[in-house]
Amino acid sequence: MKHFLDENFLLHNKTAERLYHEFAAPMPIIDYHCHLPPDQIAADGNFANLTQVWLYGDHYKWRAMRTNGINESYCTGDKPDFEKFQKWAETVPYTLRNPLYHWTHLELQRYFGVTELLNASSAARIYEHCSSLLQTPEYSVRGLLRKMNVKVVCTTDDPIDSLGHHARIADDGFETRILPAFRPDKAMNVDSAVAFNEYLGKLEAVSNTSISSFNDYLAALKSRHDFFATMGCSVSDHGLEQIYAEPWSESEVRGLFSKIRSGGELTPHENSVFKSAMLEIFATWDWEKGWVQQYHLGALRNNNGRMMRQLGPDTGWDSIGDFPQGRALATFLDRLDAKDHLTKTILYNLNPADNEMMATMIGNFNDGSVAGKIQYGSGWWFLDQKDGMTRQINALSNMGLLSRFVGMLTDSRSFLSYPRHEYFRRLLCNMFGEEIENGELPADIEWTGQVIRDICYNNAARYFNWQEQAAPATLPVANQ
Repeated sequence: MKHFLDENFLLHNKTAERLYHEFAAPMPIIDYHCHLPPDQIAADGNFANLTQVWLYGDHYKWRAMRTNGINESYCTGDKPDFEKFQKWAETVPYTLRNPLYHWTHLELQRYFGVTELLNASSAARIYEHCSSLLQTPEYSVRGLLRKMNVKVVCTTDDPIDSLGHHARIADDGFETRILPAFRPDKAMNVDSAVAFNEYLGKLEAVSNTSISSFNDYLAALKSRHDFFATMGCSVSDHGLEQIYAEPWSESEVRGLFSKIRSGGELTPHENSVFKSAMLEIFATWDWEKGWVQQYHLGALRNNNGRMMRQLGPDTGWDSIGDFPQGRALATFLDRLDAKDHLTKTILYNLNPADNEMMATMIGNFNDGSVAGKIQYGSGWWFLDQKDGMTRQINALSNMGLLSRFVGMLTDSRSFLSYPRHEYFRRLLCNMFGEEIENGELPADIEWTGQVIRDICYNNAARYFNWQEQAAPATLPVANQ
Protein backbone atom coordinates (compact mmCIF):
# COMPACT_ATOMS: atom_id res chain seq x y z
CA MET A 1 0.00 0.00 0.00
CA LYS A 2 1.29 3.45 -0.91
CA HIS A 3 1.47 6.20 1.68
CA PHE A 4 -0.82 9.19 1.18
CA LEU A 5 0.83 12.12 -0.57
CA ASP A 6 4.32 10.65 -0.70
CA GLU A 7 6.90 11.65 -3.31
CA ASN A 8 5.19 9.43 -5.89
CA PHE A 9 1.65 10.65 -5.28
CA LEU A 10 -0.50 9.97 -8.41
CA LEU A 11 2.48 8.25 -10.09
CA HIS A 12 1.62 4.58 -10.49
CA ASN A 13 4.64 3.17 -12.29
CA LYS A 14 8.40 3.64 -12.52
CA THR A 15 8.29 5.40 -15.87
CA ALA A 16 5.79 7.96 -14.56
CA GLU A 17 8.02 8.54 -11.56
CA ARG A 18 11.03 9.20 -13.78
CA LEU A 19 9.11 11.48 -16.13
CA TYR A 20 7.80 13.56 -13.26
CA HIS A 21 10.91 13.85 -11.11
CA GLU A 22 13.39 14.35 -13.95
CA PHE A 23 11.39 16.40 -16.43
CA ALA A 24 8.21 17.94 -14.98
CA ALA A 25 9.06 18.82 -11.38
CA PRO A 26 12.07 21.09 -12.16
CA MET A 27 10.14 23.27 -14.59
CA PRO A 28 9.11 26.77 -13.44
CA ILE A 29 5.52 27.98 -13.58
CA ILE A 30 3.78 30.37 -15.95
CA ASP A 31 0.34 31.25 -14.58
CA TYR A 32 -1.23 32.92 -17.60
CA HIS A 33 -4.71 33.24 -16.06
CA CYS A 34 -5.48 33.87 -12.40
CA HIS A 35 -7.28 36.28 -10.11
CA LEU A 36 -4.48 37.16 -7.71
CA PRO A 37 -4.93 40.69 -6.31
CA PRO A 38 -2.16 42.96 -7.70
CA ASP A 39 -2.41 45.32 -4.72
CA GLN A 40 -1.23 42.55 -2.39
CA ILE A 41 1.70 41.70 -4.67
CA ALA A 42 2.65 45.38 -4.84
CA ALA A 43 2.52 45.80 -1.06
CA ASP A 44 4.42 42.53 -0.51
CA GLY A 45 3.08 42.24 3.01
CA ASN A 46 2.69 39.23 5.23
CA PHE A 47 -0.62 37.58 5.98
CA ALA A 48 -1.48 37.73 9.66
CA ASN A 49 -2.46 34.08 9.87
CA LEU A 50 -3.37 30.98 7.87
CA THR A 51 -7.04 31.89 7.66
CA GLN A 52 -6.31 35.15 5.88
CA VAL A 53 -4.16 33.59 3.17
CA TRP A 54 -6.23 30.42 2.83
CA LEU A 55 -9.91 31.09 3.53
CA TYR A 56 -10.52 34.74 2.68
CA GLY A 57 -12.13 34.83 -0.75
CA ASP A 58 -11.98 31.06 -1.34
CA HIS A 59 -15.47 30.12 -2.47
CA TYR A 60 -14.36 26.51 -3.09
CA LYS A 61 -13.83 26.06 0.65
CA TRP A 62 -16.93 28.08 1.54
CA ARG A 63 -19.13 25.79 -0.58
CA ALA A 64 -17.72 22.72 1.18
CA MET A 65 -18.21 24.28 4.61
CA ARG A 66 -21.80 25.25 3.85
CA THR A 67 -22.50 21.73 2.58
CA ASN A 68 -21.04 20.40 5.82
CA GLY A 69 -23.54 22.42 7.81
CA ILE A 70 -21.23 25.28 8.80
CA ASN A 71 -22.95 28.60 9.42
CA GLU A 72 -22.20 31.45 6.99
CA SER A 73 -20.67 33.50 9.79
CA TYR A 74 -17.66 31.14 9.65
CA CYS A 75 -17.32 31.55 5.88
CA THR A 76 -17.87 35.18 4.91
CA GLY A 77 -18.99 36.47 8.29
CA ASP A 78 -17.28 38.17 11.21
CA LYS A 79 -16.22 35.20 13.33
CA PRO A 80 -12.61 35.35 14.58
CA ASP A 81 -10.04 33.98 12.16
CA PHE A 82 -9.08 30.96 14.25
CA GLU A 83 -12.72 29.95 14.69
CA LYS A 84 -13.16 30.09 10.91
CA PHE A 85 -10.08 27.92 10.49
CA GLN A 86 -11.33 25.46 13.09
CA LYS A 87 -14.58 25.04 11.17
CA TRP A 88 -12.63 24.47 7.96
CA ALA A 89 -10.45 21.90 9.73
CA GLU A 90 -13.59 20.13 10.96
CA THR A 91 -14.85 20.05 7.37
CA VAL A 92 -11.68 18.71 5.72
CA PRO A 93 -12.15 15.03 6.74
CA TYR A 94 -15.55 15.15 5.05
CA THR A 95 -14.00 16.27 1.75
CA LEU A 96 -12.57 12.81 0.96
CA ARG A 97 -12.60 12.33 -2.86
CA ASN A 98 -13.26 16.02 -3.39
CA PRO A 99 -10.18 17.75 -4.90
CA LEU A 100 -10.14 20.03 -1.87
CA TYR A 101 -8.76 17.15 0.18
CA HIS A 102 -5.74 16.77 -2.10
CA TRP A 103 -5.21 20.51 -2.58
CA THR A 104 -5.42 21.20 1.16
CA HIS A 105 -2.76 18.70 2.09
CA LEU A 106 -0.54 19.48 -0.91
CA GLU A 107 -0.54 23.15 0.07
CA LEU A 108 0.23 22.37 3.70
CA GLN A 109 3.16 20.21 2.62
CA ARG A 110 4.63 22.37 -0.13
CA TYR A 111 4.47 25.72 1.62
CA PHE A 112 4.74 24.81 5.30
CA GLY A 113 6.25 21.31 5.50
CA VAL A 114 3.16 20.00 7.30
CA THR A 115 2.57 16.29 6.71
CA GLU A 116 -0.04 15.84 9.46
CA LEU A 117 -3.62 15.46 8.27
CA LEU A 118 -5.81 18.47 8.94
CA ASN A 119 -8.80 17.77 11.15
CA ALA A 120 -10.44 19.14 14.28
CA SER A 121 -7.76 17.77 16.61
CA SER A 122 -4.77 18.97 14.56
CA ALA A 123 -6.22 22.37 13.70
CA ALA A 124 -4.65 24.38 16.52
CA ARG A 125 -1.15 22.94 15.99
CA ILE A 126 -1.23 23.46 12.24
CA TYR A 127 -2.72 26.95 12.55
CA GLU A 128 -0.04 28.06 15.01
CA HIS A 129 2.83 26.57 12.97
CA CYS A 130 1.72 28.00 9.63
CA SER A 131 0.69 31.38 11.01
CA SER A 132 4.10 31.71 12.66
CA LEU A 133 5.88 30.99 9.37
CA LEU A 134 3.66 33.49 7.59
CA GLN A 135 5.16 36.24 9.74
CA THR A 136 8.69 35.64 8.43
CA PRO A 137 10.21 37.54 5.45
CA GLU A 138 10.39 34.39 3.32
CA TYR A 139 6.60 34.07 3.54
CA SER A 140 5.67 37.51 2.28
CA VAL A 141 3.31 37.61 -0.71
CA ARG A 142 6.21 37.68 -3.16
CA GLY A 143 8.02 35.07 -1.12
CA LEU A 144 5.11 32.68 -1.64
CA LEU A 145 5.46 33.09 -5.41
CA ARG A 146 9.22 32.52 -5.18
CA LYS A 147 8.68 29.29 -3.23
CA MET A 148 6.77 27.82 -6.17
CA ASN A 149 9.23 29.07 -8.80
CA VAL A 150 6.58 31.21 -10.52
CA LYS A 151 8.08 33.18 -13.41
CA VAL A 152 5.03 34.93 -14.90
CA VAL A 153 1.60 35.79 -13.51
CA CYS A 154 -1.23 37.29 -15.56
CA THR A 155 -3.84 38.90 -13.36
CA THR A 156 -7.39 39.67 -14.51
CA ASP A 157 -8.10 43.39 -14.85
CA ASP A 158 -11.02 45.56 -15.86
CA PRO A 159 -10.42 48.19 -18.60
CA ILE A 160 -11.02 50.97 -16.08
CA ASP A 161 -8.25 49.74 -13.76
CA SER A 162 -5.39 52.22 -13.42
CA LEU A 163 -2.83 49.38 -13.27
CA GLY A 164 -0.99 51.42 -10.68
CA HIS A 165 -0.13 48.32 -8.68
CA HIS A 166 1.38 46.70 -11.76
CA ALA A 167 3.50 49.81 -12.33
CA ARG A 168 4.74 49.70 -8.76
CA ILE A 169 5.65 46.01 -9.04
CA ALA A 170 7.55 46.64 -12.28
CA ASP A 171 9.40 49.60 -10.72
CA ASP A 172 10.42 47.39 -7.79
CA GLY A 173 12.17 45.01 -10.15
CA PHE A 174 10.37 41.93 -8.79
CA GLU A 175 11.83 38.96 -10.64
CA THR A 176 8.42 37.37 -11.23
CA ARG A 177 6.71 39.20 -14.07
CA ILE A 178 3.24 40.38 -12.97
CA LEU A 179 1.32 41.31 -16.10
CA PRO A 180 -2.26 42.54 -16.57
CA ALA A 181 -4.89 40.85 -18.72
CA PHE A 182 -7.66 42.87 -20.38
CA ARG A 183 -11.06 41.59 -19.14
CA PRO A 184 -13.82 43.77 -20.67
CA ASP A 185 -16.88 41.80 -19.51
CA LYS A 186 -18.42 44.75 -17.66
CA ALA A 187 -17.63 47.08 -20.56
CA MET A 188 -19.97 45.13 -22.87
CA ASN A 189 -22.60 43.99 -20.37
CA VAL A 190 -25.82 45.71 -21.43
CA ASP A 191 -28.15 43.50 -19.38
CA SER A 192 -29.04 46.54 -17.27
CA ALA A 193 -29.15 50.10 -18.60
CA VAL A 194 -28.52 51.53 -15.13
CA ALA A 195 -25.47 49.35 -14.45
CA PHE A 196 -24.05 49.90 -17.94
CA ASN A 197 -24.38 53.68 -17.73
CA GLU A 198 -22.81 53.70 -14.27
CA TYR A 199 -19.88 51.80 -15.74
CA LEU A 200 -19.61 54.28 -18.61
CA GLY A 201 -19.32 57.06 -16.08
CA LYS A 202 -16.24 55.34 -14.64
CA LEU A 203 -14.88 54.77 -18.14
CA GLU A 204 -15.30 58.47 -18.92
CA ALA A 205 -13.33 59.39 -15.82
CA VAL A 206 -10.41 57.05 -16.43
CA SER A 207 -10.18 57.81 -20.15
CA ASN A 208 -10.77 61.56 -19.66
CA THR A 209 -13.42 61.62 -22.39
CA SER A 210 -17.11 62.30 -22.70
CA ILE A 211 -19.12 59.33 -23.98
CA SER A 212 -22.29 60.35 -25.77
CA SER A 213 -22.06 58.21 -28.92
CA PHE A 214 -21.00 54.72 -29.91
CA ASN A 215 -17.85 56.13 -31.50
CA ASP A 216 -17.00 57.89 -28.23
CA TYR A 217 -17.51 54.61 -26.39
CA LEU A 218 -15.23 52.71 -28.76
CA ALA A 219 -12.57 55.42 -28.61
CA ALA A 220 -12.58 55.33 -24.80
CA LEU A 221 -12.28 51.54 -24.71
CA LYS A 222 -9.60 51.53 -27.41
CA SER A 223 -7.57 54.04 -25.39
CA ARG A 224 -7.69 51.62 -22.44
CA HIS A 225 -6.71 48.69 -24.67
CA ASP A 226 -3.76 50.75 -25.91
CA PHE A 227 -2.83 51.72 -22.35
CA PHE A 228 -2.87 48.12 -21.19
CA ALA A 229 -0.44 47.30 -24.01
CA THR A 230 1.98 49.94 -22.74
CA MET A 231 1.86 48.21 -19.35
CA GLY A 232 3.01 44.88 -20.77
CA CYS A 233 -0.41 43.37 -21.40
CA SER A 234 -0.57 40.87 -24.26
CA VAL A 235 -3.55 38.81 -23.11
CA SER A 236 -7.29 39.41 -23.09
CA ASP A 237 -9.93 37.32 -21.37
CA HIS A 238 -13.70 36.97 -21.50
CA GLY A 239 -15.92 35.14 -19.02
CA LEU A 240 -19.19 34.41 -20.82
CA GLU A 241 -22.08 32.00 -20.66
CA GLN A 242 -21.62 31.53 -24.41
CA ILE A 243 -20.18 33.28 -27.44
CA TYR A 244 -22.41 35.84 -29.13
CA ALA A 245 -22.29 35.74 -32.92
CA GLU A 246 -25.39 37.48 -34.26
CA PRO A 247 -25.15 39.38 -37.57
CA TRP A 248 -24.72 43.10 -36.94
CA SER A 249 -24.04 46.38 -38.69
CA GLU A 250 -22.41 49.53 -37.38
CA SER A 251 -25.54 51.60 -37.90
CA GLU A 252 -27.64 49.05 -35.99
CA VAL A 253 -25.20 48.93 -33.07
CA ARG A 254 -24.94 52.72 -32.95
CA GLY A 255 -28.70 52.84 -32.53
CA LEU A 256 -28.63 50.22 -29.76
CA PHE A 257 -25.94 52.18 -27.94
CA SER A 258 -28.01 55.36 -28.14
CA LYS A 259 -31.04 53.50 -26.81
CA ILE A 260 -29.29 52.13 -23.74
CA ARG A 261 -27.27 55.33 -23.19
CA SER A 262 -30.57 57.18 -22.87
CA GLY A 263 -31.79 54.67 -20.29
CA GLY A 264 -33.75 52.29 -22.50
CA GLU A 265 -33.49 48.57 -21.93
CA LEU A 266 -32.49 46.35 -24.84
CA THR A 267 -34.57 43.37 -25.89
CA PRO A 268 -32.90 39.95 -25.56
CA HIS A 269 -32.14 39.93 -29.31
CA GLU A 270 -30.77 43.48 -29.24
CA ASN A 271 -28.63 42.53 -26.25
CA SER A 272 -27.13 39.63 -28.21
CA VAL A 273 -26.50 41.81 -31.25
CA PHE A 274 -24.67 44.43 -29.21
CA LYS A 275 -22.50 41.84 -27.45
CA SER A 276 -21.76 40.14 -30.77
CA ALA A 277 -20.46 43.40 -32.17
CA MET A 278 -18.31 44.12 -29.14
CA LEU A 279 -16.76 40.65 -29.07
CA GLU A 280 -15.76 41.00 -32.70
CA ILE A 281 -14.38 44.50 -32.17
CA PHE A 282 -12.35 43.42 -29.12
CA ALA A 283 -11.03 40.42 -31.06
CA THR A 284 -9.92 42.68 -33.90
CA TRP A 285 -8.01 44.91 -31.49
CA ASP A 286 -6.35 41.82 -30.02
CA TRP A 287 -5.36 40.66 -33.52
CA GLU A 288 -3.91 44.07 -34.36
CA LYS A 289 -1.61 43.88 -31.35
CA GLY A 290 -0.80 40.18 -31.63
CA TRP A 291 -2.39 39.44 -28.25
CA VAL A 292 -3.69 36.08 -27.08
CA GLN A 293 -7.45 36.06 -26.46
CA GLN A 294 -9.13 33.70 -24.01
CA TYR A 295 -12.79 32.69 -23.76
CA HIS A 296 -14.05 31.02 -20.58
CA LEU A 297 -17.47 29.66 -21.53
CA GLY A 298 -20.31 27.97 -19.73
CA ALA A 299 -20.62 29.23 -16.14
CA LEU A 300 -24.14 29.73 -14.81
CA ARG A 301 -23.46 32.43 -12.25
CA ASN A 302 -25.20 33.86 -9.18
CA ASN A 303 -27.94 31.24 -9.01
CA ASN A 304 -28.93 31.97 -5.42
CA GLY A 305 -30.57 35.36 -5.64
CA ARG A 306 -30.91 35.80 -1.89
CA MET A 307 -27.23 35.17 -1.24
CA MET A 308 -26.20 37.21 -4.27
CA ARG A 309 -28.02 40.20 -2.81
CA GLN A 310 -26.46 39.56 0.58
CA LEU A 311 -22.84 38.78 -0.40
CA GLY A 312 -22.38 39.79 -4.03
CA PRO A 313 -20.76 37.82 -6.88
CA ASP A 314 -17.87 35.33 -6.65
CA THR A 315 -18.94 34.04 -3.25
CA GLY A 316 -19.80 30.47 -4.23
CA TRP A 317 -23.26 30.41 -5.82
CA ASP A 318 -22.27 29.44 -9.37
CA SER A 319 -22.58 26.17 -11.28
CA ILE A 320 -21.95 24.51 -14.62
CA GLY A 321 -24.35 25.76 -17.28
CA ASP A 322 -25.83 23.75 -20.14
CA PHE A 323 -25.66 26.42 -22.83
CA PRO A 324 -25.28 25.42 -26.49
CA GLN A 325 -21.77 26.39 -27.57
CA GLY A 326 -20.73 24.90 -30.92
CA ARG A 327 -22.64 26.77 -33.62
CA ALA A 328 -22.09 30.32 -32.35
CA LEU A 329 -18.45 29.59 -31.51
CA ALA A 330 -17.80 28.30 -35.02
CA THR A 331 -19.57 31.31 -36.54
CA PHE A 332 -17.58 33.76 -34.40
CA LEU A 333 -14.20 32.22 -35.17
CA ASP A 334 -15.02 31.85 -38.86
CA ARG A 335 -16.07 35.49 -39.11
CA LEU A 336 -12.69 36.56 -37.73
CA ASP A 337 -10.76 34.05 -39.81
CA ALA A 338 -12.47 35.19 -43.02
CA LYS A 339 -11.06 38.69 -42.48
CA ASP A 340 -7.68 37.33 -41.34
CA HIS A 341 -8.40 38.87 -37.93
CA LEU A 342 -8.14 35.70 -35.84
CA THR A 343 -5.35 35.97 -33.30
CA LYS A 344 -4.04 33.23 -31.00
CA THR A 345 -7.04 31.97 -29.06
CA ILE A 346 -7.63 29.73 -26.03
CA LEU A 347 -11.07 28.20 -25.53
CA TYR A 348 -12.23 26.84 -22.15
CA ASN A 349 -15.45 24.95 -21.46
CA LEU A 350 -17.05 24.47 -18.06
CA ASN A 351 -19.49 21.78 -19.14
CA PRO A 352 -17.59 18.50 -19.69
CA ALA A 353 -20.21 17.54 -22.28
CA ASP A 354 -18.46 20.08 -24.53
CA ASN A 355 -14.99 18.50 -24.28
CA GLU A 356 -14.91 16.78 -27.64
CA MET A 357 -16.65 19.69 -29.36
CA MET A 358 -13.96 22.06 -28.08
CA ALA A 359 -11.14 19.66 -28.92
CA THR A 360 -12.34 19.43 -32.52
CA MET A 361 -13.30 23.10 -32.85
CA ILE A 362 -9.69 24.22 -32.44
CA GLY A 363 -8.64 22.09 -35.41
CA ASN A 364 -10.99 24.02 -37.68
CA PHE A 365 -8.93 27.19 -37.27
CA ASN A 366 -5.37 25.97 -36.77
CA ASP A 367 -3.99 27.24 -40.07
CA GLY A 368 -0.31 26.32 -39.82
CA SER A 369 0.83 29.88 -39.15
CA VAL A 370 1.67 29.18 -35.49
CA ALA A 371 2.05 25.88 -33.66
CA GLY A 372 -1.08 25.46 -31.56
CA LYS A 373 -2.53 28.80 -32.63
CA ILE A 374 -6.00 27.83 -31.40
CA GLN A 375 -5.81 26.07 -28.02
CA TYR A 376 -8.22 23.92 -26.06
CA GLY A 377 -7.68 25.29 -22.56
CA SER A 378 -7.08 23.27 -19.43
CA GLY A 379 -9.77 21.97 -17.12
CA TRP A 380 -11.28 25.10 -15.58
CA TRP A 381 -13.07 25.88 -12.30
CA PHE A 382 -15.25 22.86 -11.50
CA LEU A 383 -13.12 20.78 -13.90
CA ASP A 384 -9.64 21.53 -12.53
CA GLN A 385 -9.57 18.23 -10.65
CA LYS A 386 -8.29 14.73 -11.39
CA ASP A 387 -11.18 13.51 -13.52
CA GLY A 388 -11.70 16.87 -15.26
CA MET A 389 -8.02 17.28 -16.13
CA THR A 390 -7.75 13.69 -17.31
CA ARG A 391 -10.79 14.00 -19.56
CA GLN A 392 -9.53 17.28 -21.04
CA ILE A 393 -6.08 15.80 -21.70
CA ASN A 394 -7.60 12.72 -23.33
CA ALA A 395 -9.95 14.73 -25.54
CA LEU A 396 -7.10 16.95 -26.70
CA SER A 397 -4.81 13.95 -27.22
CA ASN A 398 -7.36 12.08 -29.30
CA MET A 399 -8.44 14.99 -31.47
CA GLY A 400 -5.50 17.41 -31.50
CA LEU A 401 -1.86 17.65 -30.47
CA LEU A 402 -1.32 17.41 -26.73
CA SER A 403 2.37 18.10 -27.38
CA ARG A 404 1.50 21.70 -28.38
CA PHE A 405 -0.71 22.34 -25.35
CA VAL A 406 0.10 25.43 -23.24
CA GLY A 407 -0.68 23.58 -20.03
CA MET A 408 -2.08 24.40 -16.63
CA LEU A 409 -3.14 27.62 -14.89
CA THR A 410 -4.47 28.33 -11.41
CA ASP A 411 -7.56 30.50 -12.11
CA SER A 412 -7.30 31.25 -8.40
CA ARG A 413 -7.42 34.15 -5.96
CA SER A 414 -5.13 32.37 -3.51
CA PHE A 415 -1.36 32.64 -3.27
CA LEU A 416 -1.33 29.05 -1.99
CA SER A 417 -2.85 27.52 -5.14
CA TYR A 418 0.32 26.78 -7.09
CA PRO A 419 0.48 23.08 -6.16
CA ARG A 420 -2.35 22.72 -8.68
CA HIS A 421 0.37 22.90 -11.33
CA GLU A 422 2.14 20.01 -9.60
CA TYR A 423 -1.15 18.09 -9.48
CA PHE A 424 -1.60 18.55 -13.24
CA ARG A 425 2.00 17.58 -13.95
CA ARG A 426 1.77 14.38 -11.92
CA LEU A 427 -1.41 13.34 -13.74
CA LEU A 428 0.19 14.11 -17.09
CA CYS A 429 3.33 12.09 -16.34
CA ASN A 430 1.29 9.18 -15.04
CA MET A 431 -0.73 9.04 -18.25
CA PHE A 432 2.40 8.98 -20.41
CA GLY A 433 4.11 6.51 -18.07
CA GLU A 434 1.25 4.03 -18.14
CA GLU A 435 1.11 4.02 -21.94
CA ILE A 436 4.87 3.62 -22.24
CA GLU A 437 4.87 0.68 -19.84
CA ASN A 438 1.89 -0.85 -21.67
CA GLY A 439 3.80 -0.65 -24.96
CA GLU A 440 1.34 1.87 -26.37
CA LEU A 441 4.07 4.51 -26.70
CA PRO A 442 7.80 4.03 -27.38
CA ALA A 443 10.15 4.06 -24.42
CA ASP A 444 11.90 7.19 -25.72
CA ILE A 445 12.20 8.84 -22.34
CA GLU A 446 14.23 11.81 -23.54
CA TRP A 447 11.77 12.85 -26.22
CA THR A 448 8.71 12.18 -24.05
CA GLY A 449 10.41 14.14 -21.29
CA GLN A 450 10.93 17.07 -23.64
CA VAL A 451 7.23 16.99 -24.61
CA ILE A 452 6.38 17.06 -20.90
CA ARG A 453 8.74 20.01 -20.29
CA ASP A 454 7.04 21.84 -23.14
CA ILE A 455 3.51 21.22 -21.86
CA CYS A 456 4.52 22.22 -18.33
CA TYR A 457 6.29 25.43 -19.30
CA ASN A 458 7.99 25.97 -22.66
CA ASN A 459 4.90 25.96 -24.86
CA ALA A 460 3.33 28.76 -22.83
CA ALA A 461 6.57 30.75 -22.84
CA ARG A 462 6.69 30.63 -26.63
CA TYR A 463 2.95 31.02 -27.20
CA PHE A 464 2.73 34.22 -25.16
CA ASN A 465 5.96 35.54 -26.70
CA TRP A 466 8.01 35.08 -23.54
CA GLN A 467 10.56 33.03 -25.50
CA GLU A 468 13.54 34.22 -23.49
CA GLN A 469 12.24 32.04 -20.67
CA ALA A 470 11.80 28.87 -22.72
CA ALA A 471 14.35 26.06 -22.83
CA PRO A 472 15.32 24.89 -26.33
CA ALA A 473 13.55 21.85 -27.66
CA THR A 474 15.42 18.61 -28.23
CA LEU A 475 14.61 16.78 -31.43
CA PRO A 476 13.66 13.10 -31.14
CA VAL A 477 16.42 10.60 -31.86
CA ALA A 478 15.55 7.94 -34.37
CA ASN A 479 15.62 4.37 -33.08
CA GLN A 480 18.79 2.58 -34.12
